[in-house]
Amino acid sequence: MSDNSAETRDYLALWSIPGIGSTMARRLISYGGGIQEIFKLKTADLKRIPGIGQALSETIAKGGYYQKADETIEFAQKFGINIINWYDKRYPERLKQCEDSPLILFHKGQPIDNQMRFLAVVGTRVATQRGQNFCRQLIEDAKNKHNNICIVSGLAYGIDVAAHKAALEFGIPTIGVLGHGLDTIYPAAHRDIAVQMVNCGCLVTEFFQKVYADKNNFVRRNRIIAGLCDATLVVESDIKGGSLITAEIANSYNRDVFALPGRNTDRYSLGCNMLIKSHQAQLIESFADIEYFLGWDEQPKAVQKQLFVELDAESQKIYDTLQDNDLTIDVICRQTGLQMPKVSALLLSMELKGLVKTLPGKVYTRG
Repeated sequence: MSDNSAETRDYLALWSIPGIGSTMARRLISYGGGIQEIFKLKTADLKRIPGIGQALSETIAKGGYYQKADETIEFAQKFGINIINWYDKRYPERLKQCEDSPLILFHKGQPIDNQMRFLAVVGTRVATQRGQNFCRQLIEDAKNKHNNICIVSGLAYGIDVAAHKAALEFGIPTIGVLGHGLDTIYPAAHRDIAVQMVNCGCLVTEFFQKVYADKNNFVRRNRIIAGLCDATLVVESDIKGGSLITAEIANSYNRDVFALPGRNTDRYSLGCNMLIKSHQAQLIESFADIEYFLGWDEQPKAVQKQLFVELDAESQKIYDTLQDNDLTIDVICRQTGLQMPKVSALLLSMELKGLVKTLPGKVYTRG
C-alpha cells in the first residue's frame, strides 16, 4: 500500500511537474537539501541550480501540484498500489544504477526481490508460432534449472505476452512494465493475464493514473524493462521495432543482450540477425546459452592472483568486494555504494592493469 506521508506527497508533486525528468528531479533534491525543501525555495534560489532555468524555476515556485499528488495517493490506497520513490529501499537496485531511472514507480503485486536473476524477453507484436514455442521452451528450461529467475516484459501482443504466459504456466515470477497508468490495461485483451501476474509477480509503471497508452510512453517504458534486468533477449523482430530500442538501451546500460537467429527470408528474424551481425547481441539458441554467457551455469572460479599494485580508495573497495565472489557490475555498485559510471571506469582501468578480468555474462573476478 502506498505511503500517505508528506514526503510521498512531495515526491508525487515534483514528479508531476511538466519538464521534470529523472535526472533533473534528483538534481533538485540534491541541491535543495531534500524533497521537502524544494517547494520552499524561491525562484531566485531555484535558478541557481544547474540546468533548471528561468521558466522551470517559475513553474516550480508557483506550486499547485499537490492536488494531483493527493488524487494519486487516494487512487493508490483504493487499489492497493505501492508508490515507490528512487530513495526507497524497495526501489529495484538494478534500475537504480541507470542514470535515467524514474523518480517514482507505481507498483502493484508482489515485492521485487533484488536477489533474483532478471531476464527481459521481448520481441515483435506479430509473433510467429516458432517464436512463441521458443519462449515457452526457454522459460520451461529456466524453471527446471533455477528457482530464482524472474521474467520481465511489456505485456504487449506477441512475444511479450507469450513470455508472461509461459512464466505463469511454469510458476516463474513475471513483471509487466506498462506504458500507461495503472487505472487501465493495454491491450484490454490482456487484462486477465495482468490479474494473474499480480499474484505471481507484479505490474510496474512510472506513469500516473489517467495517462493512457501512447507511442512515446512505450519508448520510455522500454528503458525500465532494460534497466530492471541482468540481460535482454530479443526473440523476434522486424528490421525496425520497439524491441530493438530495448536492446539498444540495454547495451547502453552495460547489460547483456541476446538474440535468436532466423532465416534471412523470415521478416521477423531480420532484426535479430542484424543485432547479431552488428555485435549488438550474442547469438543464442537455448536457455543453456544464456546460462553460459551470464555465468548462471556455476562455472568454477578463476584462480586469484596476489595484488602488488597500489590502488586508490575506490578501486581498493571494488577489489576487496571481489575477494570471495565473482560479481556483476550491478552487485558491485550495490555493495560498494558507488555509481555505475564510476564503477565501470574503475573496472576498465583495473582490467588494463591485470587486476580484474571479465567472465562471460559481464561478471567480474580478480585477475
